[in-house]
Amino acid sequence: MRPDDWHLTEDVDDFLARAGDFLRSRPGPHVMQLTWAERVRTRGADAFGTEAPVFGVLERAGEVRATFYRLPPRALGLSPLTPGQADSLAARLAALGHSPSRVSADHDTATAFAEAWQRHTGTTPELRDTRLRLYRLGTLTPPDPPPAGRGRVLGEQDLEEVMFWCGEFAGAVGEDVSLDAGSWAGTRFADKRYTLWETPDGTPVSVAGMNPLIGGQIQVDVVYTPARLRGRGYAGAVTAEVSRAALAAGARDVVLFADLSNPTSNALYRRLGYRALTDWAVYDFAPGGTGGTGLPQPSSREPNAPRRPAGSR
Repeated sequence: MRPDDWHLTEDVDDFLARAGDFLRSRPGPHVMQLTWAERVRTRGADAFGTEAPVFGVLERAGEVRATFYRLPPRALGLSPLTPGQADSLAARLAALGHSPSRVSADHDTATAFAEAWQRHTGTTPELRDTRLRLYRLGTLTPPDPPPAGRGRVLGEQDLEEVMFWCGEFAGAVGEDVSLDAGSWAGTRFADKRYTLWETPDGTPVSVAGMNPLIGGQIQVDVVYTPARLRGRGYAGAVTAEVSRAALAAGARDVVLFADLSNPTSNALYRRLGYRALTDWAVYDFAPGGTGGTGLPQPSSREPNAPRRPAGSR
């Protein structure tokens, strides 16, 4: 495997023309590749700052074997790679002077690249404590009976409510992000559709979001229940509601990430019909690499209950 077998481009349309079929052939393991390529395509590279996103395709004998993306600020995401492919990519990026601050991928791929990057650059990788598991929905099994209440889909008129709940979720998982009307469109939260589970009197008690349909797949992303309200079935109800909506929207595959340190959420997703697809890992190559653009965030690390925003239902 030669380093120059990797084709690099800042043109997301070129990347998708080369690698789109490959990514869609296994949408689950390629969920982050598909998601961020689509965001760059729809928002434009200028939306990501002065440093353009970079995409890469590994081709041999006219066949795509692997891909990567690098987003500001230097977050690297990889499709599943063999150790040899990881080594060739590390050699290629090092020769070109790239300096990723972190890498995100399935556990074996991330580890292979981290070791290769250390060999080629001398940079010591550090595995993050947070370990994620990627799940794919089998047969949806909603809670029976569900908790009292109903799901309510949030629309454009509910932007204040959406930003509030996303801000609480971001704080729970350690994302360093400021959410307001001016910055909202540029965040990873803006392209999702959100559903609140509300009690019979209209009080919101849990939220779940889902990404757009991409490559026949929808990712459930952002699942949050205030601490004092957990254990009452609200998270299961709202996750089932969003999963059902994803299937109704035409998704052949529905996936989500869960924090492996939270056995409660992992057990919940399994009860709903989600099955483990692969474990995920993030390695940092430089100090201060937590949070950040382009990395999957855990879905179920939840802090204390939030205050409701003024004027919300």
